[in-house]
Amino acid sequence: MKIVFMGTPDFAVVSLLKLIGSKHEVTAIVTIPDKAQGRGLKVKSSAVKKAALQNGIETLQPSKLDDPVFIKRLNEIKADIFVVVAFRILPESVFSIPSYGTVNVHASLLPKFRGAAPINWAIIKGEKESGVTTMLINKKVDTGNILIQRKTAIASSMNAGQLHDALAESGANLLLETLEQIESNAIKPLTQNDVEATAAPKIKKETCHLNFQQPVQDVYNLVRGLNPYPAAFSYHNKKFLKIYKSSISNELSHKSTPGTVVNIKKDCFTVSCLDGALDIFEVQLEGKKRMSVKDFFNGYKIELGDRLS
Repeated sequence: MKIVFMGTPDFAVVSLLKLIGSKHEVTAIVTIPDKAQGRGLKVKSSAVKKAALQNGIETLQPSKLDDPVFIKRLNEIKADIFVVVAFRILPESVFSIPSYGTVNVHASLLPKFRGAAPINWAIIKGEKESGVTTMLINKKVDTGNILIQRKTAIASSMNAGQLHDALAESGANLLLETLEQIESNAIKPLTQNDVEATAAPKIKKETCHLNFQQPVQDVYNLVRGLNPYPAAFSYHNKKFLKIYKSSISNELSHKSTPGTVVNIKKDCFTVSCLDGALDIFEVQLEGKKRMSVKDFFNGYKIELGDRLS
Protein backbone atom coordinates (compact mmCIF):
# COMPACT_ATOMS: atom_id res chain seq x y z
CA MET A 1 0.00 0.00 0.00
CA LYS A 2 0.96 3.62 -0.55
CA ILE A 3 1.47 5.22 2.87
CA VAL A 4 1.91 8.64 4.45
CA PHE A 5 3.58 8.18 7.85
CA MET A 6 3.06 10.66 10.71
CA GLY A 7 5.19 10.64 13.84
CA THR A 8 7.82 12.42 15.89
CA PRO A 9 9.96 10.53 18.47
CA ASP A 10 12.21 7.47 18.51
CA PHE A 11 9.21 5.27 19.35
CA ALA A 12 7.77 6.10 15.91
CA VAL A 13 11.05 5.54 14.06
CA VAL A 14 10.92 1.81 14.79
CA SER A 15 7.60 1.52 12.93
CA LEU A 16 8.77 3.80 10.12
CA LEU A 17 11.88 1.72 9.45
CA LYS A 18 9.81 -1.46 9.54
CA LEU A 19 7.51 0.01 6.87
CA ILE A 20 10.43 1.16 4.74
CA GLY A 21 11.81 -2.38 4.78
CA SER A 22 8.46 -3.91 3.81
CA LYS A 23 6.61 -4.28 0.51
CA HIS A 24 4.69 -1.09 1.25
CA GLU A 25 5.65 2.34 -0.12
CA VAL A 26 6.17 5.19 2.32
CA THR A 27 5.71 8.17 0.00
CA ALA A 28 5.94 10.96 2.58
CA ILE A 29 6.30 11.58 6.29
CA VAL A 30 4.64 14.25 8.40
CA THR A 31 6.37 15.45 11.56
CA ILE A 32 6.71 18.52 13.78
CA PRO A 33 8.61 21.61 12.57
CA ASP A 34 12.29 21.89 13.51
CA LYS A 35 12.80 23.84 16.71
CA ALA A 36 15.57 25.40 18.78
CA GLN A 37 16.50 23.28 21.80
CA GLY A 38 19.01 23.23 24.64
CA ARG A 39 21.16 25.97 26.10
CA GLY A 40 22.64 26.87 22.73
CA LEU A 41 19.19 26.95 21.11
CA LYS A 42 20.49 24.78 18.29
CA VAL A 43 17.78 23.96 15.75
CA LYS A 44 17.00 20.25 15.84
CA SER A 45 14.84 17.93 13.78
CA SER A 46 12.59 15.16 15.07
CA ALA A 47 13.83 11.58 15.08
CA VAL A 48 11.28 10.73 12.38
CA LYS A 49 12.51 13.52 10.09
CA LYS A 50 16.10 12.32 10.44
CA ALA A 51 15.07 8.78 9.47
CA ALA A 52 13.04 10.07 6.52
CA LEU A 53 15.91 12.16 5.16
CA GLN A 54 18.30 9.22 5.46
CA ASN A 55 15.91 7.23 3.29
CA GLY A 56 15.13 9.97 0.77
CA ILE A 57 11.47 10.35 1.74
CA GLU A 58 9.53 13.58 1.24
CA THR A 59 9.13 15.43 4.55
CA LEU A 60 6.16 17.63 5.44
CA GLN A 61 6.34 19.82 8.57
CA PRO A 62 3.19 21.93 8.84
CA SER A 63 2.90 24.30 11.79
CA LYS A 64 -0.88 23.84 11.60
CA LEU A 65 -2.45 20.56 10.57
CA ASP A 66 -5.45 22.30 9.02
CA ASP A 67 -3.24 24.38 6.72
CA PRO A 68 -4.91 24.30 3.25
CA VAL A 69 -1.53 23.99 1.50
CA PHE A 70 -0.64 20.96 3.64
CA ILE A 71 -4.04 19.30 3.08
CA LYS A 72 -3.76 19.95 -0.65
CA ARG A 73 -0.40 18.16 -0.74
CA LEU A 74 -1.79 15.18 1.19
CA ASN A 75 -4.60 14.86 -1.34
CA GLU A 76 -2.12 15.06 -4.22
CA ILE A 77 -0.10 12.13 -2.85
CA LYS A 78 -3.15 9.86 -3.14
CA ALA A 79 -2.03 7.50 -0.37
CA ASP A 80 -4.07 4.39 0.35
CA ILE A 81 -3.69 4.83 4.09
CA PHE A 82 -2.16 7.15 6.69
CA VAL A 83 -0.21 5.68 9.60
CA VAL A 84 0.17 7.63 12.85
CA VAL A 85 2.64 6.70 15.60
CA ALA A 86 3.21 9.14 18.49
CA PHE A 87 2.10 12.32 16.74
CA ARG A 88 -0.31 15.20 17.23
CA ILE A 89 -4.11 15.13 17.25
CA LEU A 90 -5.33 15.12 13.65
CA PRO A 91 -8.31 17.09 12.39
CA GLU A 92 -10.97 15.20 10.44
CA SER A 93 -9.92 17.08 7.31
CA VAL A 94 -6.67 15.08 7.49
CA PHE A 95 -7.51 11.65 8.90
CA SER A 96 -10.46 11.19 6.53
CA ILE A 97 -8.42 11.68 3.35
CA PRO A 98 -7.22 8.14 2.46
CA SER A 99 -9.59 5.44 1.28
CA TYR A 100 -8.54 3.00 4.02
CA GLY A 101 -8.63 5.67 6.71
CA THR A 102 -5.90 6.47 9.23
CA VAL A 103 -4.37 3.81 11.47
CA ASN A 104 -2.77 4.67 14.80
CA VAL A 105 -0.33 2.56 16.82
CA HIS A 106 -1.00 3.25 20.52
CA ALA A 107 1.25 2.00 23.33
CA SER A 108 -1.42 0.48 25.57
CA LEU A 109 -4.19 -2.07 25.59
CA LEU A 110 -7.00 0.33 24.81
CA PRO A 111 -9.32 1.47 26.26
CA LYS A 112 -6.87 1.40 29.20
CA PHE A 113 -4.44 4.32 29.36
CA ARG A 114 -5.83 6.67 26.77
CA GLY A 115 -3.62 9.74 26.51
CA ALA A 116 -0.10 11.06 25.97
CA ALA A 117 1.89 8.92 28.43
CA PRO A 118 0.51 5.34 28.46
CA ILE A 119 3.92 3.72 28.98
CA ASN A 120 4.74 5.76 32.08
CA TRP A 121 1.32 5.37 33.65
CA ALA A 122 1.16 1.61 33.14
CA ILE A 123 4.23 1.23 35.36
CA ILE A 124 3.29 3.99 37.81
CA LYS A 125 -0.04 2.24 38.39
CA GLY A 126 1.69 -1.10 38.97
CA GLU A 127 0.25 -2.92 35.95
CA LYS A 128 1.51 -6.45 35.31
CA GLU A 129 1.02 -6.20 31.57
CA SER A 130 0.76 -3.61 28.84
CA GLY A 131 0.76 -3.88 25.07
CA VAL A 132 0.08 -2.16 21.79
CA THR A 133 -3.13 -1.46 19.93
CA THR A 134 -3.74 -0.57 16.31
CA MET A 135 -6.92 1.43 15.84
CA LEU A 136 -8.73 3.63 13.35
CA ILE A 137 -8.51 7.30 14.23
CA ASN A 138 -11.74 9.21 14.75
CA LYS A 139 -12.70 12.61 16.16
CA LYS A 140 -12.09 11.79 19.84
CA VAL A 141 -8.54 11.03 20.96
CA ASP A 142 -7.73 7.32 21.45
CA THR A 143 -11.35 6.21 21.14
CA GLY A 144 -11.32 4.78 17.61
CA ASN A 145 -12.29 1.22 16.73
CA ILE A 146 -9.68 -1.38 17.69
CA LEU A 147 -8.06 -3.40 14.91
CA ILE A 148 -5.52 -5.70 16.64
CA GLN A 149 -3.86 -5.85 20.06
CA ARG A 150 -0.72 -7.55 21.40
CA LYS A 151 0.11 -7.97 25.08
CA THR A 152 3.52 -7.47 26.72
CA ALA A 153 4.35 -8.55 30.27
CA ILE A 154 5.73 -5.90 32.61
CA ALA A 155 8.43 -7.40 34.84
CA SER A 156 8.51 -6.14 38.42
CA SER A 157 11.84 -4.39 37.80
CA MET A 158 11.05 -3.00 34.33
CA ASN A 159 11.31 0.77 33.90
CA ALA A 160 9.58 3.03 31.40
CA GLY A 161 12.54 3.07 29.04
CA GLN A 162 12.65 -0.71 28.84
CA LEU A 163 8.89 -0.96 28.29
CA HIS A 164 9.15 1.79 25.65
CA ASP A 165 11.68 -0.23 23.65
CA ALA A 166 9.68 -3.45 23.95
CA LEU A 167 6.44 -1.79 22.83
CA ALA A 168 8.12 0.11 20.00
CA GLU A 169 9.25 -3.19 18.47
CA SER A 170 5.97 -4.94 19.20
CA GLY A 171 4.03 -2.01 17.75
CA ALA A 172 6.06 -2.01 14.54
CA ASN A 173 5.40 -5.71 14.00
CA LEU A 174 1.72 -5.28 14.83
CA LEU A 175 1.49 -2.42 12.33
CA LEU A 176 2.70 -4.62 9.48
CA GLU A 177 0.26 -7.35 10.48
CA THR A 178 -2.55 -4.80 10.63
CA LEU A 179 -1.79 -3.46 7.15
CA GLU A 180 -1.75 -6.99 5.74
CA GLN A 181 -5.16 -7.73 7.23
CA ILE A 182 -6.62 -4.41 6.10
CA GLU A 183 -5.39 -5.05 2.59
CA SER A 184 -6.98 -8.52 2.53
CA ASN A 185 -10.17 -7.26 4.21
CA ALA A 186 -9.63 -9.69 7.11
CA ILE A 187 -10.16 -7.30 10.04
CA LYS A 188 -13.41 -6.62 11.86
CA PRO A 189 -12.90 -3.41 13.89
CA LEU A 190 -14.14 -3.55 17.48
CA THR A 191 -15.78 -0.66 19.30
CA GLN A 192 -14.03 0.39 22.51
CA ASN A 193 -15.87 0.07 25.80
CA ASP A 194 -15.71 3.54 27.32
CA VAL A 195 -16.67 2.17 30.74
CA GLU A 196 -13.31 0.39 30.92
CA ALA A 197 -11.29 3.45 29.88
CA THR A 198 -8.50 4.86 32.06
CA ALA A 199 -6.47 8.01 31.50
CA ALA A 200 -2.76 8.47 30.79
CA PRO A 201 -2.32 12.26 30.71
CA LYS A 202 0.91 14.09 29.99
CA ILE A 203 3.35 13.83 32.90
CA LYS A 204 3.57 17.09 34.85
CA LYS A 205 6.34 18.17 37.23
CA GLU A 206 4.17 17.71 40.29
CA THR A 207 3.58 14.08 39.32
CA CYS A 208 7.33 13.46 39.50
CA HIS A 209 7.76 14.71 43.08
CA LEU A 210 8.22 11.67 45.33
CA ASN A 211 6.01 11.42 48.39
CA PHE A 212 7.67 9.04 50.86
CA GLN A 213 4.52 9.06 53.00
CA GLN A 214 3.00 6.70 50.46
CA PRO A 215 3.34 2.88 50.45
CA VAL A 216 6.82 1.82 49.36
CA GLN A 217 5.45 -0.09 46.36
CA ASP A 218 3.83 3.10 45.02
CA VAL A 219 7.04 5.09 45.50
CA TYR A 220 9.06 2.37 43.76
CA ASN A 221 6.60 2.23 40.87
CA LEU A 222 6.83 6.00 40.40
CA VAL A 223 10.63 5.89 40.22
CA ARG A 224 10.72 3.20 37.56
CA GLY A 225 7.70 4.63 35.72
CA LEU A 226 9.57 7.92 35.20
CA ASN A 227 12.96 6.42 34.30
CA PRO A 228 14.65 7.62 32.10
CA TYR A 229 12.41 10.62 31.49
CA PRO A 230 11.37 12.90 33.05
CA ALA A 231 12.63 11.18 36.26
CA ALA A 232 11.24 11.19 39.78
CA PHE A 233 12.73 13.72 42.17
CA SER A 234 13.01 14.84 45.75
CA TYR A 235 14.97 17.46 47.71
CA HIS A 236 17.94 16.96 50.02
CA ASN A 237 19.07 20.02 51.98
CA LYS A 238 16.98 22.10 49.55
CA LYS A 239 18.91 20.69 46.58
CA PHE A 240 16.97 19.18 43.68
CA LEU A 241 17.75 15.46 43.42
CA LYS A 242 16.50 13.21 40.62
CA ILE A 243 16.16 9.53 41.47
CA TYR A 244 16.45 7.03 38.63
CA LYS A 245 17.02 3.58 40.09
CA SER A 246 15.75 2.02 43.29
CA SER A 247 14.48 -1.18 44.83
CA ILE A 248 12.27 -2.08 47.74
CA SER A 249 14.45 -2.69 50.79
CA ASN A 250 14.45 -6.13 52.36
CA GLU A 251 14.80 -4.46 55.75
CA LEU A 252 11.15 -3.65 56.33
CA SER A 253 11.40 -2.98 60.07
CA HIS A 254 12.17 0.74 59.70
CA LYS A 255 9.76 2.82 61.78
CA SER A 256 11.30 6.22 61.06
CA THR A 257 9.36 9.19 59.76
CA PRO A 258 8.80 8.75 56.01
CA GLY A 259 11.55 10.46 54.01
CA THR A 260 14.26 9.74 56.57
CA VAL A 261 17.60 8.23 55.51
CA VAL A 262 17.75 5.06 57.62
CA ASN A 263 20.70 3.21 56.10
CA ILE A 264 23.81 4.02 54.04
CA LYS A 265 25.94 1.55 52.10
CA LYS A 266 28.73 1.94 49.54
CA ASP A 267 26.37 1.69 46.56
CA CYS A 268 23.04 2.94 47.93
CA PHE A 269 21.19 4.76 50.66
CA THR A 270 17.84 3.80 52.12
CA VAL A 271 14.86 6.09 52.68
CA SER A 272 11.92 5.21 54.92
CA CYS A 273 8.42 5.13 53.40
CA LEU A 274 4.96 4.67 54.90
CA ASP A 275 5.20 0.89 55.25
CA GLY A 276 8.79 0.02 54.35
CA ALA A 277 11.89 1.55 52.84
CA LEU A 278 13.42 2.24 49.44
CA ASP A 279 17.04 1.54 48.48
CA ILE A 280 18.26 4.23 46.07
CA PHE A 281 21.06 3.32 43.62
CA GLU A 282 21.18 5.99 40.90
CA VAL A 283 20.67 9.75 41.17
CA GLN A 284 21.36 13.14 39.62
CA LEU A 285 21.99 16.21 41.73
CA GLU A 286 21.05 19.60 40.29
CA GLY A 287 23.81 20.82 37.99
CA LYS A 288 25.47 17.40 37.86
CA LYS A 289 25.35 14.32 35.64
CA ARG A 290 23.32 11.21 36.29
CA MET A 291 25.44 8.72 38.24
CA SER A 292 25.49 5.73 40.53
CA VAL A 293 25.16 6.45 44.24
CA LYS A 294 28.63 4.95 44.71
CA ASP A 295 30.08 7.69 42.49
CA PHE A 296 27.70 10.27 43.94
CA PHE A 297 29.18 9.69 47.40
CA ASN A 298 32.63 10.69 46.13
CA GLY A 299 31.57 14.32 46.01
CA TYR A 300 28.42 14.60 48.11
CA LYS A 301 27.51 13.59 51.62
CA ILE A 302 24.27 12.08 52.89
CA GLU A 303 24.04 11.10 56.55
CA LEU A 304 21.79 8.90 58.65
CA GLY A 305 18.77 10.84 59.83
CA ASP A 306 18.79 13.23 56.87
CA ARG A 307 15.43 13.94 55.29
CA LEU A 308 14.34 13.81 51.67
CA SER A 309 11.27 15.92 51.03
